[in-house]
Amino acid sequence: MEQAFKTGTAGAAFLSISEVWTNVNPAVTLLLGYTEEELLGHHFAEFVYEDSQQLHKHRMGTLSAGEAPFWEAELNMRHADGTAVPVLLHVARVNEPSTGAGLYYLIHLAGLPLREPRKERSEPPDGLYRLIAENIRDIVYYASPGSFCQYCSPSVEDVLGYKPQELVGRDISRLVHPEDMEFMSEQQVAESPSVQLRILHASGEYLWIEFTMRMVEYGGERGVLAVGRDVTQRKIMEQKLQESVERYTSLKKYNHDAIISLDLEGHIINGNEQAVRLTGYTIPELVGMSVGRIVGEHHLQNVIGLGHKSRTMEQDINLIWHKDGHSVEVLTTLAPIIINNSTVGFYIIVKDITEQKKLLIDKETAEHTNRAKSEFLAMMSHEIRTPMNGVIGMTDLLLEMSEPGSQQREFLEIIRQSGESLLNIINDILDLSKIEAGKITLQDEPFILQHCMDSALELLKLKAERKGLDIGVEVGPDVPQQLIGDGERLKQILLNLVGNAVKFTSTGGIKVGVQRIAGSPAGVTLQFTVADTGSGIPEAARGRLFEPFYQTDQFMGRKAEGTGLGLAISKQLVERMGGRIYLDPTAEQGATFVFTVVLRTEVQALPAEGPGGDLLEQGVLGRPLRILVAEDNVINQIVLRKILEKQGFAVDVAEDGRKAIEMTGRRSYDLIFMDVQMPGMNGLEATARIRAEQPADLQPVIIAVTANALKGDRELCLEAGMDEYISKPLRSEAIMTVIHTFF
Repeated sequence: MEQAFKTGTAGAAFLSISEVWTNVNPAVTLLLGYTEEELLGHHFAEFVYEDSQQLHKHRMGTLSAGEAPFWEAELNMRHADGTAVPVLLHVARVNEPSTGAGLYYLIHLAGLPLREPRKERSEPPDGLYRLIAENIRDIVYYASPGSFCQYCSPSVEDVLGYKPQELVGRDISRLVHPEDMEFMSEQQVAESPSVQLRILHASGEYLWIEFTMRMVEYGGERGVLAVGRDVTQRKIMEQKLQESVERYTSLKKYNHDAIISLDLEGHIINGNEQAVRLTGYTIPELVGMSVGRIVGEHHLQNVIGLGHKSRTMEQDINLIWHKDGHSVEVLTTLAPIIINNSTVGFYIIVKDITEQKKLLIDKETAEHTNRAKSEFLAMMSHEIRTPMNGVIGMTDLLLEMSEPGSQQREFLEIIRQSGESLLNIINDILDLSKIEAGKITLQDEPFILQHCMDSALELLKLKAERKGLDIGVEVGPDVPQQLIGDGERLKQILLNLVGNAVKFTSTGGIKVGVQRIAGSPAGVTLQFTVADTGSGIPEAARGRLFEPFYQTDQFMGRKAEGTGLGLAISKQLVERMGGRIYLDPTAEQGATFVFTVVLRTEVQALPAEGPGGDLLEQGVLGRPLRILVAEDNVINQIVLRKILEKQGFAVDVAEDGRKAIEMTGRRSYDLIFMDVQMPGMNGLEATARIRAEQPADLQPVIIAVTANALKGDRELCLEAGMDEYISKPLRSEAIMTVIHTFF
């Protein structure tokens, strides 16, 4: 379209809505003799010759009032040398579709032959009229009533592809597009002698022809005399221009940001609906207003300064002032409006960030709250687990000293079971908090599936036997045993599901199954099933099974203990292991839970004995181990020392990290149980000092002992130079297992 505008033989130009030249093509300058610079910025009427001023003013008034979409007339324009230039002038008004407000005028100028001074002479002969009709480039035709063509100029073949004899004597209305037939009536011709119609070309396509029609009498009957000009290219240009305007209008109208157009002096030309919402002003109120009124007068010069630049740039305008006086936080961008390589104005694009900033503040508040919660839970974990270590540790020691079957042993068993129940509740709450805080990291270590399942079920078999329940296990023949993944988390899932099954089943038993449902040489998907013969789960409760703190036995008046976190934790862990968990709705009796996990397969078989199988023989020292306990809590010192001395080990105690460093400097120890949190110097710092100061051949095995379930992660301890990690409360089995691992 731009190329056609620049190279077209007909004069074409754009006028602003105030009739000022804004753009012209070379044909205009050639026709009128002015340079482009002499025309741009001047009022169009300045170049209309005196004898045509009245006609131009009348027609433009009609167009401005919206009484017609365009007008066309022959008038005289003023040439640069002062002479009159006769032209055929076509002026069309282009409006904004959404508001109907005028945007600009599109004009076409076609030069006409110079008019000779009128002389008294006889009428030209008929041959001259025929000569004109045969050589004119426009179509000339005469049609009698009924649209039968009586005459058609030879130019019809050049324009529409028909020979004149193909049309003469025929109804030419058949060539008019059906939707344009309404403009062919005699009344319409009388009211609007100039009309644009779609006419069928001989090739089968429609062309836009602009006709000037007159009702005339010939041979005693009224007919239509018409002159038609092909305006297809102009129509295409106008259509593309209109499409461009509509796209621009839609972009402004439906944009979530406020878009305001300005002139080079910073006055507002227009705005979209978002600009109205953001500023509180209507569009008529905005038009003509200085943009400094809404962005602040101190920013006005910065805005106007963009008129000398040709690139989009962000501005430091962060407030927009509303009509009622309040301000809105925003991000602003200025973009130039460039026509013919000249900046004629610019857009200011404004994004309201009030909601985003509120969300950011809410996010930061939530993160701060979450951090505070994690720190609080870490502290509470340490504070609760430390006395629990004393309760359970001392209970274990007393149980070993009590007589089997005695009332004292029965009471101690109750204390131990109560302590373990309390510890399970603490573990569930802390596990869920770690998962929600994103601090659970799955291990990727080799393990044996059978050992993992046996370890989980062994802890529950005693409870099942007390209730007269049977726990059966069925493993598919194609299920691999050597796997890589987090065996401890898989064990935790099984403990939660099988533990619930034991808890809610009174008669019958529990069946645990595992089968392979997909796999490849690098990995395998296993499906586990835990089915019980209990009372089942009510339909109303199934939708909330995996919600934290929800317990299915609430309707039974809390008959079973627990936090209601087991299924919620299991769901989180299963999803982190690449699977899903659900309640099987087809189970006829009790409840059946199904979950899948994705694990990698181990290429080389693992030792069947488990950790420490051969190390017992390799690490024999031939003497009692020398062990140092670094612990600040007196009760925990007593518990750990008693457990170790009962096994025949020599034990020394250090009450903090500095004391531990001092004692390792005086004596060589084989093993150190190092509490992570101690006053003065913590276990991590003490370990780093011992590793740095002790010779390589005298380096002790250092075992981290911690009650901090959130921050005392195994990886953190290993990075500090520790060899292994055990958590409080300490039990004899866990202590002996870790000793057997290294000695």
